[in-house]
Amino acid sequence: MNEERKLQKCKIALMRNTKFALLQGIMMLGKTRVADIPSAMTNGRDEVYGREFIKKLSERELQFVIAHECSHKMYRHLTTWKKLHDEDHRLANMACDYVINLMLRDVDPNEQVIAMPKWKEDTKHSKKGEFMGLIDEQYRGMNAKQVFDILKDKKEKGEKPFDCDGDGDGDGFDVHDWEGAEGMTEEEKKVLAREVDQAIRQGLIAQQKNKGDGSLGMDRELEELLEPKVDWREVLREFVKATCSAKDTSSWRRVNRRFLSTGVYMPSMIGEKVGHLVIGIDTSGSIGGKELAEFLSEVKCIAEEVTPNQVDLIYWDSAVCAHEIYTNSTVGTLVESTKPAGGGGTSPSCVSEYLNTNKIVPEAVIMLTDGCVGDDWGSEWTAPVMWTIVGGYKVSAPNGKTIHVND
Repeated sequence: MNEERKLQKCKIALMRNTKFALLQGIMMLGKTRVADIPSAMTNGRDEVYGREFIKKLSERELQFVIAHECSHKMYRHLTTWKKLHDEDHRLANMACDYVINLMLRDVDPNEQVIAMPKWKEDTKHSKKGEFMGLIDEQYRGMNAKQVFDILKDKKEKGEKPFDCDGDGDGDGFDVHDWEGAEGMTEEEKKVLAREVDQAIRQGLIAQQKNKGDGSLGMDRELEELLEPKVDWREVLREFVKATCSAKDTSSWRRVNRRFLSTGVYMPSMIGEKVGHLVIGIDTSGSIGGKELAEFLSEVKCIAEEVTPNQVDLIYWDSAVCAHEIYTNSTVGTLVESTKPAGGGGTSPSCVSEYLNTNKIVPEAVIMLTDGCVGDDWGSEWTAPVMWTIVGGYKVSAPNGKTIHVND
């Protein structure tokens, strides 16, 4: 049996196995080929497997690698966590692999279908019989960002080793083609996102038809990927408008829902002005200039539309670093005149404490952050809060409303 036939046989075996029904659609997505590369690789759409690498693996080991590559595709790791790669490509690779390998081992702990590859001989990093891939119980239930943060902390403390990372710098059974993913056009990325979404849904249908105990199932991260996406700008605008204090103007722009059940169409009462807004911006270092500029531009447009009496722009990290005040006549200069400050830790409670200490009682508070705040989401907020989270970190605040700003 040549390598192409062996690869095809193993893919078909996985697709027919009820434990991996969720991956059926994903396994048919993109192109699969054999090439002269050291191990396996995916760009989030296509899969490539090394010819000599296939020869060395048993069928169960090859099936593990296939499931591993398809899981990268299913979780959209190479697009969702691009910013982690830009920060530290090695730790990003390790974080993604830790998440996937633990998940796959849980599906088939007795290795009846898949088996994590083991080294057939000693290497400079590993000994014969040891796992090629990364697996550690301490990362159970985490996503790649959470694992990345822990690895980063360990690295900064000088803890070792960071050698079996599967990224081409050390030993491992796959590499992650971040450059190939980045090389896709914007239209190709949009098409891929739709195709992955559709493939996951196809897998769910197959899984529901013949689901067995221990099968690969949905987790919170996958559920979030399948959630309908909304435009964060529209959600932000609706939130701001909902805080209007004056409801004294009728408008046919929005039908009054209270009368719809009677078949009568009536205008809604809307307010024309917002009294006081607070905008709190995380400047701990993880939010880039592009995101900040886009967010501030949107805030400026909203402010010009609802004409607030005052906008307090607060920059914070582990403490409030700057406080700028704009009136309805100067808010138009907000983007050009603001001077961001900060760069330390991340502690949203400093904002709620600052508002309380200074007796600032706005009609609404809008917080922009990457969401990496642990359990510190502030307390005793003086007004309704909207958390605007950038950077792909899938977390929701325990208070207020949360929206995610996707690229």
